[in-house]
Amino acid sequence: MIIDADTHIAPTGGDFTLEAHLERMEQAEIDKTLTWLKPDYEGEGIEGHNRYVYDAVQQYPDKILGFGWADPTVGVDHAKKMVRVCTEEYGLYGVKLNGAQNVYKIDDPELSLPVIEEIAKAGARLAFHIGPDAYERTHPLRAERVAKMYPEMTILMVHMGMTDWDMNQAVVEVAARNPNMILIGSATDAKAVLHAIDVLGADRVCFGSDAPFRRPHVVRATYEAVLRYEVSKEDRALVMGGNIVRLFDL
Repeated sequence: MIIDADTHIAPTGGDFTLEAHLERMEQAEIDKTLTWLKPDYEGEGIEGHNRYVYDAVQQYPDKILGFGWADPTVGVDHAKKMVRVCTEEYGLYGVKLNGAQNVYKIDDPELSLPVIEEIAKAGARLAFHIGPDAYERTHPLRAERVAKMYPEMTILMVHMGMTDWDMNQAVVEVAARNPNMILIGSATDAKAVLHAIDVLGADRVCFGSDAPFRRPHVVRATYEAVLRYEVSKEDRALVMGGNIVRLFDL
């Protein structure tokens, strides 16, 4: 089974429509996608974006693995409400926090940590954007603080530092100390993915395309070409979907 662990949809149209998303899945022969919103909302408009993800799950439960989004800059209480709506009412798999696009530190004690506590109470998974586009706000050492606070919570390290080699290495070093961290290798390069697999093992790294910012059929082909001669067939299956099957109890 092929599962793309980083995709975006939004009700604002263009490449982010559900219809365009499904067409990309078909072109890339991808079975399921982990899907969250694109943060092009304003304020409490995030509610409609999370609803769009939920509606997509309802329409295509065999294809879309829905994930929520909370934005503490809209308001901490509102973000905690989003966590409850996404996990309890919508039944989504977890909640993503993006300190880069929403502009806050992912371990901020006043903005982020109260929302993360709500995610932990819900028994849900947490996803962090980890990238050099907000180096200080999303650094893996900040994610490590959270991982140590909630060692039973699965934390998805989305982008695993993108194409910044120093940040890629830092992500792997931090993940080696925190077994609840899972890396999603979207918007990064082959060197970083292979390094993560070599150090952490194939069961800690997942294929992701960052669609539609990148073309999933191209990213999938790149992964398969790179992994073909570097890891076993069994480990390739884990990276390309098996890890998400396990982590999400599919």
